Amino acid sequence: MKRMPIRWKITILSFGMVLFSLLIGGILIVGHTVETKEEELGERALLTGQTIASLPEIQSHLKEPRGWENIQPLVEQMRTVYQSNYIVVLNMNRIRYSHPVEENLGTLSSGRDEGPAFAEHSYTSKAKGESGTAVRGFVPVMDENHEQIGVVIVGEILPSMRAVIWEMKNEISLVLLLTSLFGMAGSWLLARHLKEQMFALEPHEIVQLYEERTAAFEAMNEGIVTVDTAGKVTLINQRARSLLDVTGSPTGHSIHTIVPGLKLGHVLAGGEPVLNREIRAGMKLLLATCIPIKVEDRYEGAVLIFQDRTEVTRLAEELTGVKAFVDALRVQNHEHRNKLHTIAGMIQLEQNDAALQYVFDASEKQEKLSRSLLATFQDYSIAGLLLSKIARGKELGIDVTVEEESGLMVFPPLWDHHDLVLILGNLIENAFHSFEGIQQDEKTIRVTVIQDDETCSIIVEDNGMGMSPSVSRQMYKKGFSTKGDHGSGIGLYLVKNLVDQAIGKITVKSAEGQGTTIIIDVPLIIEEGQDEQTVRNA
Repeated sequence: MKRMPIRWKITILSFGMVLFSLLIGGILIVGHTVETKEEELGERALLTGQTIASLPEIQSHLKEPRGWENIQPLVEQMRTVYQSNYIVVLNMNRIRYSHPVEENLGTLSSGRDEGPAFAEHSYTSKAKGESGTAVRGFVPVMDENHEQIGVVIVGEILPSMRAVIWEMKNEISLVLLLTSLFGMAGSWLLARHLKEQMFALEPHEIVQLYEERTAAFEAMNEGIVTVDTAGKVTLINQRARSLLDVTGSPTGHSIHTIVPGLKLGHVLAGGEPVLNREIRAGMKLLLATCIPIKVEDRYEGAVLIFQDRTEVTRLAEELTGVKAFVDALRVQNHEHRNKLHTIAGMIQLEQNDAALQYVFDASEKQEKLSRSLLATFQDYSIAGLLLSKIARGKELGIDVTVEEESGLMVFPPLWDHHDLVLILGNLIENAFHSFEGIQQDEKTIRVTVIQDDETCSIIVEDNGMGMSPSVSRQMYKKGFSTKGDHGSGIGLYLVKNLVDQAIGKITVKSAEGQGTTIIIDVPLIIEEGQDEQTVRNA
């Protein structure tokens, strides 16, 4: 039923309602016809009974002991004339002087509804017999002295419901024919009109589309608000509620009560979109984009897109590696300041030769490290990142080393230097975090990047706190972080996406209290038609 086309659903439903209405109406009409027929038969029975009761022959023979011998033929003749089903004549002793069954003549009647008739009352009643339900008319027989001498009972069999319907078969057939033709045509036209109004979509397709659009709308990381031409909110997602601190249901309220000072008149009138305008919502600084909604040739409102400027800036820094280089400059500045203090102290102690030698040693060591990293990776971005992480490790008391066998001659086919900066930066930062809150003499992080003709491997090892099985299962989940308020929960999520993009695989070896090793293997040659599952199973 769910997959039945709506045109047939509406046709069947509306036509079924028409037929049901006809059925109810027909039952009422037939019932009224039967009731009318009953009244007519009752009146006819009383009239026939009055006619027979007024006959002198009936009055005279009712007083005779065997008067039924004369009354029976006369009553049968009258019954034929008036087309009654049966006529019974009783004397005051309830002896039958006329009866449709001759064997019952002269016998005693035991009817339960005859009592009032012997008290000079004329009335009708219904009784069910072998021939069906009958309407019986009771009329008292009075003599010339106005004394009651008997009772005449005239019975008229009521027609059955089936008989009444059969009598009306022509009318019923005509009504059904006309109703079917007009009902089917009207239902079909209505269904076609509704189908056109719903863009030719079936109900289950509309439900599926609505559920998908709603899920996508609520899953967006941007705050989305739609307004009509009057600037009243028509739709808002959960992210927008959070960014704008909206409580309750804002639908139907003006957007200006939610975001004061937001100017939309130009956009709602069909003007150019407004992109990335900075606005303030409470204590938050947001980027707002406003785009008019156009349906055919009419402007129906606008859609507003809100982004947290702080979040956008932070994610941009993480994605581009800017944050890593800023940290490197900060650490380098701190290290140089310490070296300058050392040199100044030696000069004050008049250890000029020692100060000069210290300068030469420090300069040569830094230059040697820089030359080594640049020769190993042949990319200033990666070498600069690793140089900054080594300096950062010194500041934290962590020994960060790049293994001598490391080397990067070419990038994997689906990666560039930005991708490697993001991956190495996130893995090393997570390794730094693994030493927080633990006390141990040696804190080491070893970084290895090696490649052969077929595979590029990235290995980051630490001897930090390690990960529990529950953390390992969720480490790639977007938004999951063990760094509390300082983590975005997006680092390893991005790493996993980049590895999947390059058709590679990640291997994690970790034990609580012993450290973590993360190995990333990415193919350097991808054949046409090769997919991710094929590489992982290799």
